Amino acid sequence: MKETGIVILDEVENCPYLDGESARMPLRMPLKKLTPEGIDQLLYDGNRRTGEFIYQTQCASCRACEPIRIVSHEYKFSKNQRRLINRGDRKFTQRFGPLCCDETRLNLFNKHRKLRGLAKNDSDIDAEEYTWGFVRSCFDSFEITYWLEDRLVCLAVCDLGKTSLSAVYTFFDTDFQADGLGTYSILKQIELCQHRSIDHLYLGYYIADSPHMNYKSRFLPNQRLIDGRWTSFHSKKK
Repeated sequence: MKETGIVILDEVENCPYLDGESARMPLRMPLKKLTPEGIDQLLYDGNRRTGEFIYQTQCASCRACEPIRIVSHEYKFSKNQRRLINRGDRKFTQRFGPLCCDETRLNLFNKHRKLRGLAKNDSDIDAEEYTWGFVRSCFDSFEITYWLEDRLVCLAVCDLGKTSLSAVYTFFDTDFQADGLGTYSILKQIELCQHRSIDHLYLGYYIADSPHMNYKSRFLPNQRLIDGRWTSFHSKKK
């Protein structure tokens, strides 16, 4: 792996994705201001961002995490996906803006974590933790929000390179599960890439045995970084 920053934290921890597994994801502080081309290269190499740091899995005995991306010009929306987009576009208003933290966003984030079973010990994060994890960024970052009139129902944190978009994290109001907001948000990001001629949408890690991460394989075709090579998948069979 190319040297891309100073390691500021490197500890073995319980895997956040798979029960019973250990994880090692060293956090690195970039050595200099990142260019759009530099962001593209980091994403291509399988890196992700959290706050002002970048990381990549370096687990000793597990290779379950596979970076996954969509080649935007190859992606064709299915009839069901197009219906979901059209229904969502009629119901919700999409807005773009800088990353920020307020009570509305924090409450939505914590509600999503609890009702989706993602919170540890049912504990809420506070404004400082939200700001540290999402608002402070070493990338060119922004948020896409979705509103039902004046009610925030979904938020996607995104990173932008020169030819790539990274879906960092998406959370939504679980009162609207029937609207498929998580899927709708990803489809809208693919649509954004196509409209702006952005080559790739990075979706983070695909993990086959994780119920919170394996849904990403439904977006086909996709590419996954396996043994240092981006490999194309055109069907659900691995």
